[in-house]
Amino acid sequence: MNSNNPISIPKGKKIYFSSDNHLGAPTKEASAPREKKFVAWLDEVKQDAAAIFLLGDLFDFWFEYKTVVPKGFTRTLGKLAEISDSGIPIFFFVGNHDLWMETYFKTELNIPVYHKPTEFIIQNKTFLIGHGDGLGPGDKGYKRMKKVFTNPFFKWLFRWLHPDIGMRIAQNLSVKNKLISGDEDATFLGEDNEWLVQYSKKKLEEKQQDFFVFGHRHLPLEISLSNQSKYINLGDWITYYTYGVFDGEHFELKTF
Repeated sequence: MNSNNPISIPKGKKIYFSSDNHLGAPTKEASAPREKKFVAWLDEVKQDAAAIFLLGDLFDFWFEYKTVVPKGFTRTLGKLAEISDSGIPIFFFVGNHDLWMETYFKTELNIPVYHKPTEFIIQNKTFLIGHGDGLGPGDKGYKRMKKVFTNPFFKWLFRWLHPDIGMRIAQNLSVKNKLISGDEDATFLGEDNEWLVQYSKKKLEEKQQDFFVFGHRHLPLEISLSNQSKYINLGDWITYYTYGVFDGEHFELKTF
């Protein structure tokens, strides 16, 4: 379901957006209260959700071996399965921490997985939705690293590591060395220097969009790009616990 298959919002229903939970960071024990809070949010929004968009970095690291996925996150996966089974569509966009998501969500949870920004038409409004990593000007170091991480040969090599070893290496990269995402993700750079704002403005020159919705920056942001277009960043579930709500007319950032 995308721009070729528009989403309508029944009366009394809403579309919900969430991003950047980083479950498992800095340790599974430390993230457990955040996971329970996120599951409580899912329980709340399922009451009136027409659809739910998860914009990446749900996990601080995720890698799918052919027969193995990372241990844990049972409450989150179970709740997503329950909501999906109830008929509420969920859409998942991979982030830079869970970019090795492949078929597990689709086959086990019936949740489609998107690897790049995708246009959706929701109640006759156009949305360009994605995680937001590696877009726009700058961030060249990460863009080079992403090419390595998504290279089929590199993934093949990593898959040959025992999962216990592979997970330990990945968690060290993700949490300690900040090679995958840096602390600057949580600092507002000013509108002229926000590269996702620049990316959105560039896209706006090519095609009108009502909303650009991203995660990745860990900051709740609402910036008007024109009289008709708005850039939204959803924030995170580490510091802000913010999420997006669209009722068919208005998009609003809320705190849980």
